[in-house]
Amino acid sequence: MPIGSRDKRSEPALLLLVSLAEGPKHGYAMMEDIESFAGVRLGPGTLYGALERLERDGLIEPMDSPERRRPYRLTDSGASALRAGISDMHRLALTGRRRMLAR
Repeated sequence: MPIGSRDKRSEPALLLLVSLAEGPKHGYAMMEDIESFAGVRLGPGTLYGALERLERDGLIEPMDSPERRRPYRLTDSGASALRAGISDMHRLALTGRRRMLAR
């Protein structure tokens, strides 16, 4: 399922996919990463709800871990969805910029 669909374009899902594009991470590491690159602090409910939806949609998958914290990684579908979402956002930004310059 592409990230461009309305429900997948939500900020938490996109932020999580961007975080996981760097490599596998567990939930707390994703929260910290997102706060560092986006200045957004996801609450636990938002974080784990979005992780559950992304996993259900096949965009991320959990990894085995001997530790209590379970890391997730981006799937090939997740990487494709992220590329499409970034492309959509890029087009939106270019259009917005062009229209603002025309004012």
